[in-house]
Amino acid sequence: MKNEQQWNDEDRKVALSRVMACVREIPDFPEKGILFRDVTGILDHADGFRLVLDLIEDGLRGLEFDLVAAPESRGFIFGAAIADRLGKAFVPIRKPGKLPRETVSESYDLEYGTAELHMHTDAVGEGQRVVVVDDLLATGGTAAAAARLVERLGGKVVRMVFPLELEGFGARQGALAGYDVLTLVRYPGK
Repeated sequence: MKNEQQWNDEDRKVALSRVMACVREIPDFPEKGILFRDVTGILDHADGFRLVLDLIEDGLRGLEFDLVAAPESRGFIFGAAIADRLGKAFVPIRKPGKLPRETVSESYDLEYGTAELHMHTDAVGEGQRVVVVDDLLATGGTAAAAARLVERLGGKVVRMVFPLELEGFGARQGALAGYDVLTLVRYPGK
């Protein structure tokens, strides 16, 4: 690992506080009554982005894995950066029609309807250990669909990583029950 930072409890609290300061809160988006947590605020601050990557890297220390997989679009940003830092291959998980080779697909439920994710059929080999990275954990539907894709190809999801989590959606007890989930900053409610 490139980041040899060993985080003590106080340093971690300070770093997480700095990350939280980068997250913008947008009231009434996408509809009235919703307080939107905008993860792109982290990307607006080089220090915030670097801290998130450092903390994710620290959260993966000692974990043996082969690949990093991430769904588009913001998952790509964090997932690809972590894959690069750790010298791992990156597996893009995309919307329909975006990948050029043969794909496997997985549908999942949204609040109002369904969506679908695709991954190349040769992206994950039998027995490969995979870390799934996305930007924000809410219902867990996207991450669960990503995990099912990995598992259908014979891989094993060994950890899921998210910079932010909205705890009020119950993803850990629902869609992601049984998975090893790491989040950096948790917000109560929805």
